[in-house]
Amino acid sequence: MGKTWDSRIANSLVSPLRDTAVHPNHVTTLGLLVGLAGAACFARGDRASADLGALLYVASQVVDHADGELARMTGKTSEFGHAYDRACDLAVKLSTFVGMGLGLRHGPLGRAAPLLGLAAGAALVAIFRSRSELARRRGREVAFRQPTAGGFEIEDVLYLVAPITWAGALPHFLVAAGLGAPLFAAFTVAQLLRARREDAGRGA
Repeated sequence: MGKTWDSRIANSLVSPLRDTAVHPNHVTTLGLLVGLAGAACFARGDRASADLGALLYVASQVVDHADGELARMTGKTSEFGHAYDRACDLAVKLSTFVGMGLGLRHGPLGRAAPLLGLAAGAALVAIFRSRSELARRRGREVAFRQPTAGGFEIEDVLYLVAPITWAGALPHFLVAAGLGAPLFAAFTVAQLLRARREDAGRGA
């Protein structure tokens, strides 16, 4: 399978940094800061701030791919770098959805908005943790395999945060995420529990 579009864009962005002192972890930190800034914009609650927050979120996700691209092209991959990258990515996703919920609390969703945001963000963390353990038991190909088409992965649906926000449909997106993400989290947890039972049955 070829690179996805966001990975190709990220590769082009960091290629000029190949022979510089910039380390992949520096890029990871930049992505974290950009993502947290975007979450803070969402939390403000006004339309202009939310529009900016959406742009910053998309930028942070491209940067999230850029650190890995730089690490591979410079041979600077490491277990710490991988763990740091995943922790930052989860921190951005969790804070983004919490920020959305806080920002929409004065709208039609009312007090349900922060709860939906927290549910979506926490579900994404649960999905990653479940997949990580499943990867240790069944391999990364099984745990992190995603349907792809035309250079896009299923998780790329999160890039739609930007046009959805700019179209004024963020409340609808938050409802869908707050209800759908926990359901998918339950599915991944069920996969993990099944793998644990199978391993226990084999005495693994």
